[in-house]
Formats: sequence, C-alpha cells, structure tokens
Amino acid sequence: MSKKVILVGVSGSEKDFDYTMLELRNLAEANHYQVVDEVRQNLDSAHKATYVGKGKLEELKQLGEMQEAKAFVLNDELTGSQIRNLEDATGFQIIDRTALILSIFAERAKTREAQLQVEIARLKYELPRMIGEGESLDQQGGGSGLRNRGSGEKKLEQDRRIIKDRISKLTKELDAIVAERETRRRKRKKNEIPVVSLVGYTNAGKSTTMNGLVADFSTSEHKQVFEKDMLFATLETSVREIVLPDHKRFLLTDTVGFVSKLPTHLVKAFRSTLEEARDADLLIHVVDYSDPNYQTMIETTECTLKEVGVEGIPVLFAYNKADKIAEENYPVLAGDTLVYSARDEASLFELAETVKKRIFTGYKKVTLLIPFEEGQVVAYLNDKANVLSEEYLNEGTKVEVELSPVDQERLKKFRWRVS
Repeated sequence: MSKKVILVGVSGSEKDFDYTMLELRNLAEANHYQVVDEVRQNLDSAHKATYVGKGKLEELKQLGEMQEAKAFVLNDELTGSQIRNLEDATGFQIIDRTALILSIFAERAKTREAQLQVEIARLKYELPRMIGEGESLDQQGGGSGLRNRGSGEKKLEQDRRIIKDRISKLTKELDAIVAERETRRRKRKKNEIPVVSLVGYTNAGKSTTMNGLVADFSTSEHKQVFEKDMLFATLETSVREIVLPDHKRFLLTDTVGFVSKLPTHLVKAFRSTLEEARDADLLIHVVDYSDPNYQTMIETTECTLKEVGVEGIPVLFAYNKADKIAEENYPVLAGDTLVYSARDEASLFELAETVKKRIFTGYKKVTLLIPFEEGQVVAYLNDKANVLSEEYLNEGTKVEVELSPVDQERLKKFRWRVS
C-alpha cells in the first residue's frame, strides 16, 4: 500500500509557487507516495525554526491524524534543526524536497556512475543533518532516518568521519569513471565527429526524440534508450551515432532531465555527466509544449545549464508533444524554434534536416581524381561522404563529392585540375 503523505509549502516570494507545488505532487507520486492533502502558507519567507509559522504546527498535527498520513512532504530543502523541530511538534516524519528527489534518483540510477553520483549527493545532504547516535548510516535518508539522537559528541564525530571517508572513497571511484569518459570525449573530438546534446526538463521527451532518430538514422537501431512517461526516467548519459542518408554523421547525447529547485549537491554530483553538453556543437533544448508551464521549464533548464558552465553553445528549441495540442500544426520550423512531435516521422525528418543545416557548415562540393591504386580513398568516400557522381577515366576515378573542411584538407592532393 502506498505511503499516505501531506504536501506542505510556504509561498514566500516565489513567482512560480503554484507550479512548484504541482511539481511536488508529481515528485511524491513518482516516489510511490499517495498524496491525501495539501497545506499552503503565505509567508514572506520560511520560518527559521519550523519552516511553517508556529501557528500552523497544531493544524498540521491534527490534519495528519485525521488523514491517517505517515509523513509530511515539504516543498523546500530544510535544515536539520527545522526537520527535528517539525517532527517534535507534529509527531510525523518530515521529508523535504531534496530528500524526496534523492530517493527518486536512487531508485532510477542504473549505471555505476549514476549510482555513485546519487550516493555522494545523499551523503553530503545527510552530513550536516546528523545529531547523534541512531539508525544505520547505510539506510536511505529522508526525514527521521537522519536523526541520530543519543550518546553524544564522540559518537557523532565518529559517524561523521565514517561518512566523510565514504564520500572520499566514492568520489575517487567516480573520478576514475569521469576520466575514462573524458578520454572517449577527446577521441571523439579528434575524429572530428560533431556532437549534438539533448537537454531539457524531465519528461519533456528527450529519450523519445533520441529513440526516434536512432530508429530512423542509425545502424544501431536496436540501441534504444529507456523511455517512460515519468519523472527522471533517464539518469544516464547515452551516446548514439546518427548517420544521415547523405552519409553525414554526428553523435547524439541524451542527458539527465532537470526540475525546479534541483538540489545543489545533486547538480554538483552530476556536473561531470552534464559536461557532455558543454562540449557539444549544438544543443537541442527539448520542451514539453503541451504543458502550460513550459516557459518556467525553459528558464529552469537554462539556469541549471549555466550553473554547470554550459554556455555559448548554439541552441535549437524543440517544442515537443505538439500532437497533444489540438490546434497546433507540426512540424513547423521558425528560426531557432521547431514545433514537432517526437512520435511523428515527418517531425523527426525535419529535426534531422534542421540539425544537419546547423552543424555541417563549411562543406563544399569538390571534384577529385583518384588514381586506381588509391582505391581505398574511393571506398572511404562511398562509406563516409556524400558522393554525387563517379566516372572512370584513364588516369583514375573522377568523383564529385561533398566534403567536410577536414576531408577537403586531407584530400586536397586529389583535387581535379582541368589541363
């Protein structure tokens, strides 16, 4: 049976408070909780000691008992003392927004890298919230599990040292994985293959977009990434090679989705993964166009990307799920904005064409005369380039081909010269 919870939020000066509360509900449900009620309070800022105003404490206690709830889920990250004070005043478990998101991430993490990132973020979250002896350090945090009451400072310092040592050990293991991926990234740059990164809010349709392009334009169509209509379905960075009909190819990466108030520790932990986007030649910012709050989602994504140093990269705004909007025509391209549906073949073709025009600049049609003894060059062109025509002459094979700037330089000795 799902755990019954009550949502609690303090509006403060948030302009998107209503949306963050809706998002909190979605996050709670993604963590398999049953939301039975919701409490909002309009304060200038959250109360330093108890988050909500002291007058609300008795109301929360009574509501929790009446609804037979097991916990309160709060819309912000709380300090350890706020969690303790709220639990003492209400008698219920307190789960803040950060603990909730960490719990979802822990469940969704499938690769070792993602598991390490989430575990490091969780331990850094727990560290300042420890107050003494209590539950096992190995237990997933979130509420009363963080409360270690009891035997005093000596035990507390020992527990903190254990956590710090574990953070250090996990960080070293993560650094080794990051270094390995950085080596692969440098190799890709050396091979001059353009990189396109899908970025955007969680559940905007990044994985669906990637799977559509992989199915239509990849020799590895079996390499579909996991996709599901839920928050944070994908935490791992996936890389797939896309090969267009004219043999132009690029690498497409799918990154973790964002959400408002994404915990700082989590952003820092996933920084190395998000840096895949930092080295991209083009960002495809996937937006859930069917969600009335899509503008807020765009702003959150842009702020998070800036936070991890992803700036100054050309962006194509891809407004997805147009099929859910009755009056919307698609696919429609206007400037740097494409309205499309990731489940529509015509939309995927338009997206691929749009990407091609933006990343394959500097290509030129050239004519080459390749001696017969250099047959491997002709084979390379037929496999890797857009060959427009071939003609066999006495001196060798005359090829009209569209070449990248790199291949133009590499093959300049074969340029056709009319005598």
